[in-house]
Amino acid sequence: MGYRLKKASAALRGAMDKALREHDLTVPQYSCLELLDEQPGLSNADLARGTFVTRQSANVVLRGLKDAGLITQATSTDHGRSLPIHLTAAGQQRLHAARSAVYAIEQRMVRSIPARRMTALLADLDTMAEALGP
Repeated sequence: MGYRLKKASAALRGAMDKALREHDLTVPQYSCLELLDEQPGLSNADLARGTFVTRQSANVVLRGLKDAGLITQATSTDHGRSLPIHLTAAGQQRLHAARSAVYAIEQRMVRSIPARRMTALLADLDTMAEALGP
């Protein structure tokens, strides 16, 4: 089971790496842009958790996104220590362009799986993750 999950994950990652290279993004950068589009104002720690990387790795990813002008981060906050991060207009544009390439990969990966089986597969994957998760 584990081998097959890893094999599928590696195939997906390879295809995404190739497609995202054309948009000058890495998979972790793309993941951060997606999360920030869904939930503007996340912190470094939130993005690290959401993209399954360490905070240190997230900081490297975010630095690259900032340097490219794709995100902005507040320099201070009224509450707590976390500084909210947001997409810039350029970040929105880059995400939109890259998203169609990623969605095409996902569609290619599952196109031969009937919808009813796809629903069950997604539920089973969630169940497996929950069984091993924190």
